[in-house]
Amino acid sequence: MAASIQEGRDEGSSGAPAYETEKKDPFATAVELDPNQVETDLNISGDDLAVAEEYAKTLNLDDVRKIFENVIKIHQNDQNFPVTVLEKMEEFVGNEDVLSNPDAHEKLIHEMKIEAALIYNNSPYAEVRAVVDNADDRSIPSSTIRSWTIGILFVIGGAFINQLFSIRQPTIHVEANVAQLLAFPLGKAWEKLMPDWRFKLFGNEISLNPGRFSKKEHMLITIMANVGFNVPYTNYIVWTQYLPKFFNQSYAGSFSYQILIALDKETPVLGPFKRVFTTSRLRCFLLCFSFMFCYFWFPNYIFQALSYFNWMSWIAPNNVNLNAVTGMVNGLGINPFPTFDWNTLLFLEGNSPLVLPFFYWWNQLVGMLATVPVILGIWYANIYNTGYLPINSNRVFDNTGQEYNISRAIDSRGMFDATKYEAYSPAHLGASNLMVYCSFFAIYAATITYAYLWHRHEIWMGLKGIFKRGEKTAYQDVHNRLMSAYPEVSEWWYLGVLLAATACSIGGVAGWETYTTPGVVFYGLALCLVFVIPVGLIYAITGMEVTLNVLAEFIGGSWVAGNALAMNYFKSFGYVTCSHALRFSNDLKMAHYVKVPPRHTFWAQVVGTFVSSFVCTAVMNFQMNSIPHVCDADQADHFTCPGITTFFTAAVLWGTIGPIKVFGRGGQYTWLLLGFPLGLVVPILAYHARRTWPRARWLRSLHPVCIFNGPIQWAPYNVSYMWPTVPVAWLSHVYLKTRHTGFWARYNYVVSAAFPPLGNRSLSNVGAWSYDT
Repeated sequence: MAASIQEGRDEGSSGAPAYETEKKDPFATAVELDPNQVETDLNISGDDLAVAEEYAKTLNLDDVRKIFENVIKIHQNDQNFPVTVLEKMEEFVGNEDVLSNPDAHEKLIHEMKIEAALIYNNSPYAEVRAVVDNADDRSIPSSTIRSWTIGILFVIGGAFINQLFSIRQPTIHVEANVAQLLAFPLGKAWEKLMPDWRFKLFGNEISLNPGRFSKKEHMLITIMANVGFNVPYTNYIVWTQYLPKFFNQSYAGSFSYQILIALDKETPVLGPFKRVFTTSRLRCFLLCFSFMFCYFWFPNYIFQALSYFNWMSWIAPNNVNLNAVTGMVNGLGINPFPTFDWNTLLFLEGNSPLVLPFFYWWNQLVGMLATVPVILGIWYANIYNTGYLPINSNRVFDNTGQEYNISRAIDSRGMFDATKYEAYSPAHLGASNLMVYCSFFAIYAATITYAYLWHRHEIWMGLKGIFKRGEKTAYQDVHNRLMSAYPEVSEWWYLGVLLAATACSIGGVAGWETYTTPGVVFYGLALCLVFVIPVGLIYAITGMEVTLNVLAEFIGGSWVAGNALAMNYFKSFGYVTCSHALRFSNDLKMAHYVKVPPRHTFWAQVVGTFVSSFVCTAVMNFQMNSIPHVCDADQADHFTCPGITTFFTAAVLWGTIGPIKVFGRGGQYTWLLLGFPLGLVVPILAYHARRTWPRARWLRSLHPVCIFNGPIQWAPYNVSYMWPTVPVAWLSHVYLKTRHTGFWARYNYVVSAAFPPLGNRSLSNVGAWSYDT
């Protein structure tokens, strides 16, 4: 879009437009508009309005028209773009009377020049304007001894804690925002206490204390924490290989084998209300921080019923039907007041309803509610014997209703044993779990279809931009123009890291008896190549990641039926490659907004991942060899490995038994494959409905992929987790954002940032105390 805007400005300013030579500028007239009304109409804060009005005076109507023609083309299906603003743009562009009779449209012209100025010199999104500066000071350092030292120390500490407690139940996980929170006081302490010693390195003068701790240093530390706090997904493979209770393959204890497959993750692919509350952002943060720290103990420690407020089930605790429908633990969670715990609202990987857009939450709620009658019908009708099983469980059961005993269907090598399987039992899934897998199949088809129908223009523009990176039009919006001052990362750098990571992966697979072809590495790259753009677009717009784990299991298990270990590699490389590409892209986008030089960002990602891989692998070796009875159900310190056990179960079900026996011709759950055509059809219907009724605002906010993501949250989650996020998101992104934009821009993200870190810190304290006792 930025290139088109720049072209529009260049063309519009060449020669005098007819309107400018024959008519007076509307800004020269006495246009008196209420600033508060303009802020509401354009979804803009007072500070941004003042700046935009000054620049708008330099624009002529041809400038504005050309800018809007490109904006409408790109953003007409963008659920994040303010719909009222888009409708005004369409009115401005589509009404010829605006140019021929400007005096009659003074208010519209005034507002549209402001909006055009906002788009060109800032961002059309209030969310971006609320947290990102549209200016850059190139003298501010980012790559300093201070930032690298603090960042690497955080990576070591965070990777150590997250790996150590990843096998504990309940787990303790330190998010990157904790490092972001603590980095500031550490950076300021370094600024005050360390001497300004200087030395030369490769011809550059390096300072031990370059002065004031900068936001660019802060962001570089955060990026290192983002990539370094993640535990390598391939560790699950090592655990299930090494432990005697699983596959008992001793070679998996080799550090060289472990680090080779761990380093695969180092693949960066690529009004009046405002005057009532005028406290500073820092004070707001501290108030919210203190409140949440105190309140956290009540629902999570002192009175835990506030977290699971199952009041409807308490009425008749022995009523199976009531608990199946309203229960929050094993039921469907149809409860109007299910929780008073903020952490419950963060169940989707810590995503906050104050951060992600409103349509993201209500679309998922719609999808989840739409499957409630289906789940109830399956369960009450006892289809596939689901009536004998819990209605909402992610466990796998045998024909007696007990948890599936994998050891009774495999031989001593962990391979599928048909005789033992026939003598034991097929695998059975609960009613809600059936909806989970059907929705997974649907969301993969919907992702491809949706990306093509809604965003083919952006995809094509991006592909063209790859071959036009050196052209002037490659940099259009203000952030691209500012970042053009810094040297780009060479494509050879990325290719070099990709080749190194691929070589490590192939070495790990081929160098030991894994019974797996090295071609699995290229399968992961191919799957990523197909999905990374559609998944990346959806992730950028909604904040929702379409994970490829089930698809990778489905394809891998069909390819190497009977070999659970080979399927694990298919799953790992197929899922991790795309997931890490999104994580790296997310960090690059943050650095782009804060104006951290791209090459500094690149090395922060590479170094953070490299250090984290070695730390996590070393800690894993300690866990496997030094923690007594690790992964046993009765382990004294609760290191029971729930995630690893689930991973092993999935490995045997999808790899040993295989999807062909479960979902293939004659399989027990063949009908679940209807999810694929369903995911293909629904986006097409939604797209044509949107084109048929373009003014229907609710259709504009309809997102088929988010709808399918709703039922995926079943088992173990339910409606009680999902629906409380909707009113909170509505209050933030619909009411406050549109009616009190300045207040929302000032405090919304401050409040969101203040809440989760306190939960993490309090939970860490509880976990530490539990471990000590």
